[in-house]
Amino acid sequence: MTNSEQVRNAEQVTRQARFGRLPERIRIEDTVEETPATVLDPARNTYNADEWLIRNVV
Repeated sequence: MTNSEQVRNAEQVTRQARFGRLPERIRIEDTVEETPATVLDPARNTYNADEWLIRNVV
């Protein structure tokens, strides 16, 4: 083997080691982070589904 063939073989081995297989799969759940857009205000966000009963029936 000549020197240039050895260099080519070394390059092929290096390329195969680096790009020879696909990277590990990443689940979509691991790529998304959910954060609220605003801080919840308890005085403002107190919805009561039965409030109409209190206001209209009593």
